[in-house]
Amino acid sequence: MAMLFTLWLLLLLLPIYVLAQTNGSVAVGASLSAAGNSSWISPSGDFAFGFRQLENNGLFLLSIWFAKIPDKTIVWYANGDTPAPKGSTVNLTANSGLVLTSPQGEKLWTSNDTNIIAGVVAHGVMNDAGNFVLENAESAKLWETFKNPSDTMLPGQIMERGGKLSSRNSETDYSGGRFQLDFQPDGNLVFTAKKPFHSTATTTGTVPGSEGLQLVFNESGKFYILRVNHGLFTFSGEERSARDYYLRTTLSFDGVLAQYFLPKTSIGNESWAALWSEPPNICQKIKMNSGPGICGYNSICTLKDKRPSCECLTGYSLLDPADAYGNCYPDSKQGCEDELSYTKDLYDVKVRANTDWLTSSYVQLNASTADTCSQSCLEDCLCAVAVYGNETCWKKKFPLSYGREDTTLNAKTFIKFRNDTSALQVPDDKKKSQTTRVRLLSVLLSTSVFGNFILAAAVIFLGIFFTFRKKHVRSFAQNDLDTKLRFFSQKELEEATNGFHEELGKGAFGVVYKGIIKIGSDVQVAVKKLNSVMQDSVIQEGEKEFKTELKTIGQTHHKNLVHLVGYCDEGQERLLVYEFLSNGTLASFLFGDEKPSWRQRMEIAYGVAKGLLYLHEECTTQIIHCDIKPQNILLDDHYNARISDFGLSKLLMMNQSQTYTAIRGTKGYVAPEWFRNMAITTKVDVYSFGVVLLEIICCRKSVDMDNTSEEKAILTDWVYNCYQDGLLDVVLNHQVNALDDKTELEKTVMIALWCIQEDPFLRPTMRKVVQMLEGVVEVHVPPCPSPYSSRTS
Repeated sequence: MAMLFTLWLLLLLLPIYVLAQTNGSVAVGASLSAAGNSSWISPSGDFAFGFRQLENNGLFLLSIWFAKIPDKTIVWYANGDTPAPKGSTVNLTANSGLVLTSPQGEKLWTSNDTNIIAGVVAHGVMNDAGNFVLENAESAKLWETFKNPSDTMLPGQIMERGGKLSSRNSETDYSGGRFQLDFQPDGNLVFTAKKPFHSTATTTGTVPGSEGLQLVFNESGKFYILRVNHGLFTFSGEERSARDYYLRTTLSFDGVLAQYFLPKTSIGNESWAALWSEPPNICQKIKMNSGPGICGYNSICTLKDKRPSCECLTGYSLLDPADAYGNCYPDSKQGCEDELSYTKDLYDVKVRANTDWLTSSYVQLNASTADTCSQSCLEDCLCAVAVYGNETCWKKKFPLSYGREDTTLNAKTFIKFRNDTSALQVPDDKKKSQTTRVRLLSVLLSTSVFGNFILAAAVIFLGIFFTFRKKHVRSFAQNDLDTKLRFFSQKELEEATNGFHEELGKGAFGVVYKGIIKIGSDVQVAVKKLNSVMQDSVIQEGEKEFKTELKTIGQTHHKNLVHLVGYCDEGQERLLVYEFLSNGTLASFLFGDEKPSWRQRMEIAYGVAKGLLYLHEECTTQIIHCDIKPQNILLDDHYNARISDFGLSKLLMMNQSQTYTAIRGTKGYVAPEWFRNMAITTKVDVYSFGVVLLEIICCRKSVDMDNTSEEKAILTDWVYNCYQDGLLDVVLNHQVNALDDKTELEKTVMIALWCIQEDPFLRPTMRKVVQMLEGVVEVHVPPCPSPYSSRTS
């Protein structure tokens, strides 16, 4: 009986115990782990703080979300640009607040990044407003997510001047996007992409006291600007109370600020609905000189349910089907690619009303009619679309950008598309494969049955022969690691290089000699004789590990990497055999008397970036190069960039993705963390790439103390000063062919400045660099690369 009474009493007390466990308070020393299901819950259970796994990968986002809603909508996040791998932890500390670290101990994010926490943290609180607060022993606020928003504001949240919301990159990609909502210090609330494109009715200086003081989202659901004169600018007259509805105001990845509501009584039966949006039609608000368009090239922006939607032109498809806002490309040949056989009969037009593109007009026909406008576009191989209105015809060519529906245009639009579906293009690699199969099939079918029998027998015999030969060779060369990576004796390489006679170059790892090796036929190679320090390092690591690493590198193949042919590890000698590239190093190509064209330089930069992306993220095991410089970038017969020496750092580092090893690299290209006893990650290669990119832009060396003035001696400092002063044409020495597109020049310089940030956490990954070079990710204005050091020193 006593036991039953005790059990009854425990059941009565259980709700009180659970409530005590969910009062929202978090003690210093508490932690959460990515991949665990634990989180810090607000007292009502409406909000949770913890890790959310991102779609399609094993990475995690430190975030706050609506805990009771099925889709767990995220309202705040910390590490969008650096998602946390599985096993990462967030700790609540007394001195640094929240600290997010990877499983290897690398700091990914901290709430004290800007040293704003003045005082000792006593505890954290996840409150019912959705605000996570760090407090001291007197419960005074030291830091809070409401004062450091990401892309969303919640009821009860107030933004002061200087605050901002930043959009994510896409619906599922939480890295920095293209759009911001800036509550500027002068009181203006401005929507920006690259430049401001829309502001609210709050306008500084027009009426005294009309400047904005605070951006307020109150509990009744009203979203407004409180002005200095206590007047209000309200975004919508319609309101929903936070008592009955879940509410949020979010700056979406497409640049639209919208307030969404969801009834608390129908969770699971309804989805978020938009109450209002600003600007009302973003398709028409984005201007050509204010930033990127909402949609990619060759597409049209339309408004659906207060949000922009993108549509490819007739006869076009998305370049990336997963990116609905990306670029569109023609399904068949377009334009003047085949001008000699061009005929208007191959094309037709689709008519749309009130559709236009802000760019690409090249001909204006006055006193025109709709029919003559359409016919003129059909007969002109350069014409992609024609817009007709007010007896005027504007013909536009590829690429078409800033496309939108505009009801105020009062125009008729003719979109030209190819109706000859037989002319669809087949990718070259598939075409070659198909051609090979067709030829083989035609040979087989044209022979007699006896001939086919003989041919089949020959194929079987050759297969047996080569299988036997491969095993036979392996039995005589037990050091051979893989059939794709050949073992050479020291004598073979000495004969191939004529006694190591013709030196091609030397570097930190050894001397390179030109040679000729017979592999079926005479093949030119570059033989690198590793220096004594490198050889000692390899010997200390052990032969087995050396061969294991060589096998990894031998299986690493990419069009922007120099191919490793084979190796030698006889006695005390360590030699590596690479393919020979005829056009030498990027250094000799850039720093010669004749400057390569801008387009050629940009193609080389893109190739180097793709090669580094492969080493960092796409090959079997991560490789940090550690010595990216023009001397280690070679050019093939077609001047494609090929990174060399990428395997040598791998041999030294032995499967480490980060290390505290001694400094490696070359003066002028070495990242600051080498000197600061910081962990060495792939970001050291990003820094070196940034320096090389500036050299590619300017066609000069990163450090030149002899032939330039003192202010120009350090390339990184000089270019940043020119960028700040708006004098980028100076860095190109007024090269006409590079100045045709100053926008591309500015963008490329900005990418380089992001790469050379002293703080490695500010540098982009090579994947982000590639996306910026491709133009699929917006390049924001970079901060000063060296904020903690004097630029004159």
